[in-house]
Amino acid sequence: MTRQTTLAYPVPDFDERRRRIEAEPLPRNIHELISQAAGEAGGKVLWNFFESRERASYAEMYARVMRLAAGLQSFGIRKGTHVAVMLPNVEAFPLTWLAIGVLGAVMIPVNVGYQLRELVYVLNDSDAEYLVLDASRLDTVEAGIESGDIRVERAHVAVAGDPAPAGYTPWTALAACTAQPELPEVGLDDLLNIQYTSGTTGFPKGCMLTQRYWIVSGKVNAMRDGRKFERILASTPFYYMDPQWLLLMTLYQRASLFVAARQSASRFTSWLREFAIEFCLFPYVVFKQPTTGNDGVPTVVRGNVYGVPMGIHAALEERFDFCAREAFGMTEVGSAMFMPIEACDMTGSGSCGKPSPFRECRIVDEQGTEVAPGEVGELLIRGPGILAGYYKNAQASQQALRGGWFHTGDLFRRDERGYFYIVGRVKDMIRRSSENIAAREVEAVLNSAPSVLESAAIGVPDEVRGEEVKAYLVLKEGVQPTREVLDEVIAICLAQLARFKVPRYYSFRAALPKTASLKIAKQVLKSEALRPDEHTFDRIGDAWLGSPAVREQA
Repeated sequence: MTRQTTLAYPVPDFDERRRRIEAEPLPRNIHELISQAAGEAGGKVLWNFFESRERASYAEMYARVMRLAAGLQSFGIRKGTHVAVMLPNVEAFPLTWLAIGVLGAVMIPVNVGYQLRELVYVLNDSDAEYLVLDASRLDTVEAGIESGDIRVERAHVAVAGDPAPAGYTPWTALAACTAQPELPEVGLDDLLNIQYTSGTTGFPKGCMLTQRYWIVSGKVNAMRDGRKFERILASTPFYYMDPQWLLLMTLYQRASLFVAARQSASRFTSWLREFAIEFCLFPYVVFKQPTTGNDGVPTVVRGNVYGVPMGIHAALEERFDFCAREAFGMTEVGSAMFMPIEACDMTGSGSCGKPSPFRECRIVDEQGTEVAPGEVGELLIRGPGILAGYYKNAQASQQALRGGWFHTGDLFRRDERGYFYIVGRVKDMIRRSSENIAAREVEAVLNSAPSVLESAAIGVPDEVRGEEVKAYLVLKEGVQPTREVLDEVIAICLAQLARFKVPRYYSFRAALPKTASLKIAKQVLKSEALRPDEHTFDRIGDAWLGSPAVREQA
């Protein structure tokens, strides 16, 4: 189906689609969703992890989820038990998540790239009682258990992949259980995930996401275009939001999900062609890959894009021959808004679209008063199934959910037709590829270096990743800005931060610019970072750029 035939495909009016989605009853819980899907789709392939050659039909998925649920129960997991899952993109991840959902337990997805410091924080902050772990990260977990920093008992760790050493439980043994699970009563408002998302106050916060949150997210993404998608691609890690809701979207559509081991800009379009993908999250950096002269992927009906530069949107559609449509969502609220597939006139407008089903959006000023169309204010969102709050963080929950609305911290405007446009971020975040990085967390690690007095982390433009992390360092009195000092700082970052958070660029400063309230003036740093004479060390290129002068604060 080419872009032209996609646009000609008749669909109900946007408002009518929204009304129908909201009016239809939801499944009672995750178990009912997968049971109904397996009953209807049976032998159809549900997922294909094409690089590890793992696949399962709907019927096989359901049988395996139920066996694993029984195995998890024999392991001691019950309704409400907190289970951390630290797995790459292998089918053990969705099987474990769905089995946890069937039992009414709670999953804490954990980034497989986390270093011990980050892992300790997430496991302990979430009160994880059990851990399902990839064998490749066993050494890190063992070190944390030995030191007492990780509170999960060794006997409560299930290891997937290589054979589990003594004291640990093989995940395969749990998955091979032949008993039937005793299913508890699980409702839509029971917790399913504690999903950690980067905040502006250092370590990430745990978003409490219910079964309703996930069931709504899956349904909205599946039904919003009024189309049938047969083949869907998931190319980012399952411990992030997107593959989780893409799986539920697939279940609603009775479609097949094709799962990559990891994202790849150079191989992305070949996946679309090889597997005749009809829906995907299209990373616009693929546009920067060399053209072959025949880049069309005409099977794609809709490709979601996020923050694509307005000037290349139309060219992207033309080159790849599919509908590229913007959307906006957050961990806290799921799908918040999307561009209707039929809104051809909005290509290149920069708009995120209109509010999704089950979501209301408004833009307010500092006093909480809704602003007029065209004016800029903070975006507020409400609706059934948004986060229940931040785990063990009542203050942050109260601040974010004031008056029944979720306060996003993002600046938006709305036009006269009801389309929303993101203007900027109130939050001090860096967006590197698909990763959200809290500047304050990076700064806490930088400041822990013996030679560093003060630091600032900012995002600087990057053609491939959107932004890269740059660190500004003020050294303690008497410490000279040498390569040895810089190497020490980088080593500390590599030891305490996931690789994607480690700054690429570094500049020394005698002082950092400050506002009248003595906060670091990051906008000044961001503007100066673009100057060609900015003396900067490129960690990846292993070279100094710009002028060697150490500039004083203006």
